[in-house]
Parts: sequence; C-alpha cells; structure tokens
Amino acid sequence: MKTRQEIKALAREAFAQQRSVGILVFFLLAVIGGVSGSFSNIPAIGWLLSIAATFIIMVLAVNISGGTFVKIYSRETTTVGEPFSNLSVNFFRKVGGMYWMALWTTLWTLLLVIPGIVKSYAYLMTPYILADCPNVKATEALKLSMRMTNGHKMELFVMTLSFIGWALLSVLTFGILWIVYVGPYMETAFAGYYVELRDQALASGLIDRSELE
Repeated sequence: MKTRQEIKALAREAFAQQRSVGILVFFLLAVIGGVSGSFSNIPAIGWLLSIAATFIIMVLAVNISGGTFVKIYSRETTTVGEPFSNLSVNFFRKVGGMYWMALWTTLWTLLLVIPGIVKSYAYLMTPYILADCPNVKATEALKLSMRMTNGHKMELFVMTLSFIGWALLSVLTFGILWIVYVGPYMETAFAGYYVELRDQALASGLIDRSELE
C-alpha cells in the first residue's frame, strides 16, 4: 500500500495531466449545487424541485468522485461530459447508496460526535464503489467500504488534515484557489486512496474480485 505522501504525489502528477477536466467538473458541480439551493424559494413546486436537484447532485457527486477523479488518478482519459452522460446509469441505486451512507453516519453522530466522525471515514469509499462497481448493491457498497477502510481510517483523517493549509489559502483568494487547484487536487488524492485500498484489498484476499463486479 502506498503512503499518503506517495498517493498525494501521484495525484498531483495525474491531475496536472488532465487539469482542465478536473477543474471544470469540480466547478460545474459547485455551480449546480449553488443554483439548486434557490429552488426551495419557488412557490408551490419548490420542494419538489429541491428533492429532484438533491438526487441529481448526489448522482453527479458519485460519478465525478468515483468516476472522473478515479480515472484521472489512474491516468485514464476522461471528459467533462462523461459524468453527465452517465447520469441515468444506476441513478436510483446511487441515490439509495448515498442516502444509506448518510443515514448511518447521522445515526452514529447522534450517538456521539466522535463515533460519527470515525464511521464517516469507514463509509468514505461508498461513492467510489457505487461508481466503480455497477453491480454492487447500495447497502453492500457501505459494507465493502468498511472492510476496505479497516485499519486505514486514521490515515484518511490525516489526509484530510493535510489539506487544511490549502483550505486556509483558498479562503484568502475568496475560493478561487479552491476551485482551480485545491478542490480537484484533493478529489484526485482521495480517489487515489480508493484505488490503492481497493487494489490492496483484492491483493490480500480481504475482498474477492467477484464482490466488486
């Protein structure tokens, strides 16, 4: 298993090769999320539009994190339009998987904050599995994530902390740095962690390849 530093170095190099794609999909997801927030103010049908927008954003987030950025890290060519053209593929399975993950994270957080944080890292690979493994059931994606991240949750937490300095710099640039570099780079790094954890789990026999097909 590669170290955090090695994964981040590979992520930087991979992101540099498809920088425009990474920036554009990250920016478009942020814009769509921002626009959808105004739907609730529309009379009568605002609540319905908000629900529909939430579903679409969830699926786009899965397609972008587990599809686009996994491909970028793996040095596979991808396009800005790919996560959008695949929007209808396993749509409700992806929505179900994300809601299932959110439900269990919320329940653990209601119990105590620390267990909630720990579980959020245990479930962190769920969207990547939903995108990368189209035949895995929504509930099984959560279980597979827990198995992949077993013994690695602290590493993932430290990975998050390692971007705090970049986040502070982004604030000073009014978020511009976050959009054009930090956010896509961070997404590529976490996609890299998924790739490395997946490959390690398969190599060690922790997960059988048939479970991901």
